[in-house]
Amino acid sequence: MAMSKIERMAWRLRKGVQWLRLMLRRIGTPPECDVATSMDLCDDQIVAAILGRRPQFHSRLISSPARRVIGWGRKWSGRRAVALAARQGCGFLLLEDGFLRSLGRHDPPLSTALDDLGVHYDAGAPSRLETLITAPISACQRERTDKLIQLWRDARVSKYNAAPEYDGPLPANYILVVDQVRGDLSISCGGATAASFDAMLAAARAAHPDTDIVVKLHPDVFTNAAKSHFDPAQLQQYDRVHVIAENCHPVGLIAGAQAVYTVTSQLGFEALIWGKPVFTFGMPFYAGWGLTNDAQPRPDRRENVECAQLVHAALVTYVRYFDPVARKKCTAERAIAHVKLQRDMRRQLPAKIIGIGFSPWKRRFLKPFFAGSALRFATAVRAGESTAVWGNRLVSGNTMRVEDGFLRSVGLGAELTQPMSLVIDQTGIYYDATRPSDIETILNTQTLSAEQCARAQKLRRMIVASKMSKYNLVAGHWTRPQISQKVILVVGQVESDASLAFGSPEIRTNLGLLKRVRAMHPRAYIVFKPHPDVLAGLRDFGTDLGRYADHCDETLCQNVAPDQLFGQIDALHTMTSLMGFEALLRGVPVTCHGLPFYAGWGLTKDLVAAPHRTARLSLDGLVYGALITYPRYVDPKTGYFVQPEQILITLSEMLTLDSPNQTYHRLRRRLIRLGAQRKGRGK
Repeated sequence: MAMSKIERMAWRLRKGVQWLRLMLRRIGTPPECDVATSMDLCDDQIVAAILGRRPQFHSRLISSPARRVIGWGRKWSGRRAVALAARQGCGFLLLEDGFLRSLGRHDPPLSTALDDLGVHYDAGAPSRLETLITAPISACQRERTDKLIQLWRDARVSKYNAAPEYDGPLPANYILVVDQVRGDLSISCGGATAASFDAMLAAARAAHPDTDIVVKLHPDVFTNAAKSHFDPAQLQQYDRVHVIAENCHPVGLIAGAQAVYTVTSQLGFEALIWGKPVFTFGMPFYAGWGLTNDAQPRPDRRENVECAQLVHAALVTYVRYFDPVARKKCTAERAIAHVKLQRDMRRQLPAKIIGIGFSPWKRRFLKPFFAGSALRFATAVRAGESTAVWGNRLVSGNTMRVEDGFLRSVGLGAELTQPMSLVIDQTGIYYDATRPSDIETILNTQTLSAEQCARAQKLRRMIVASKMSKYNLVAGHWTRPQISQKVILVVGQVESDASLAFGSPEIRTNLGLLKRVRAMHPRAYIVFKPHPDVLAGLRDFGTDLGRYADHCDETLCQNVAPDQLFGQIDALHTMTSLMGFEALLRGVPVTCHGLPFYAGWGLTKDLVAAPHRTARLSLDGLVYGALITYPRYVDPKTGYFVQPEQILITLSEMLTLDSPNQTYHRLRRRLIRLGAQRKGRGK
């Protein structure tokens, strides 16, 4: 789309400022350094992480020699880098997208190819990839490559991975013919032309006269960003030719095909990974090695190799990978796992969802948790639409319920601290024991492998070692008194909390809980801990704290970190508080006076029966279901889905690093507390 006059002026201004900043940065750098012919490459954090340093910008105003000149492929910056390196007598490095590029086409790249000889898609000249393909691989490398091929298949990844799976009809047996956009450099650099596509289709039809042909158009065609080599209307005139006219993930099409025909598309390489016969009508990087059926003669530089050599070179040695969450280099396996997680999470919810009753603050952080679905906020819903609500709000129809996860944040939800974890329950909600929920189904039915149990155990140990809880507040200290009595911690809750209304049928007040615990343990030393929201002045407690003195020996009037308490108590009593779950992780005996999600599985002493919870769980089984399977975790900086292990790392960093951003959030929380306290005094 053409820019307006104002947009062009703004773009030129930004580029001018960028040029000035890069020139100032160049002053004082060593005379021989890596230089780039593109300003954007100089500013690219991913390039800096992959190369180990930021390249300086090349300018004719500074004539110092370069150690190496960096550009992008066969684009203008790449051609200039090669020419400049030749003039200066130094090396060059050309960058290109890797073969597992990203989630969406406009998302930051997960992989970048580095080539100091040429570019992989230019068959007319040598490339570093060609030399890597011909290199023999060791038994260890072969074993890794075999596992990588299986991982690629299991994860069902491709170059781009944001499109949905194709769900339309397909013939039982078919040949896949792959389109490409006009002007794709890999076509001309691969010795092909527009006529190659007509020849490809004709050859496929001639070789398989009794088999259906499926033509997959390129995704850019659907956005009008580029033109196809095929006319869909003309294709419809052929017998047994089907056109995929949607933007869809190509993996299912490859996996179901009897053979794949391509000119130079990367899908031919992916088809080799899937073990499919591949026919090429250009000379892409994966052709000419004896692995494909090629319409063109191969360059003299290429010789027969094994598929493992090709895959190892292309996915392991030629490409550098970048973890967008950890912000550092990573392995191919880690990059594939990242993409798999995004795709798995994006497929779990309906395609279209109407959000009902969410506050403006919640709307701001909700959308990343619903990635993969079109989430729209409204005040009403039509029959048949999928809806999302916060908590246990009564809404008829197909409703999913959203709540905070169990590893939430650094700071309270009532202080408007953005969560890193949410649960989206399509059956009920975890704190409502009056009806089924997804977590109850998960815990009742899951069968874990030894590897999954080991992962849950490791996660539990990470939580204990890092002293993590739901809110991770900066807190005071408490010391157990020097007494011989049994010390019992009684956990207070906000009495208006929905978990008490739907999960504690017998006792729903803190005073009632204390009276029962005192009656059960008349000689124990009972410590009462009010809810953090109450101590912060953000929620009403329900009763004056002074009324509890007759039923407990000590009330914690300042917030104390749960982990600091767990090591000093003998038991914990609760109605439905999450602290009971956190205590279980530390090996503390827990008595439940209600039915929280972790009760009824044989791990707690339960005073309320839960006949619908039939499974007997190990602690690690509870951890896997409640912390790995049930919640959704989102990295607050990137918006990507992450695993709970990464959230623990992020929370630990937030607790230890004192940044201006954290100072801002502390001040904001104090203002919110003051506002809540003033509002309470005004009642």
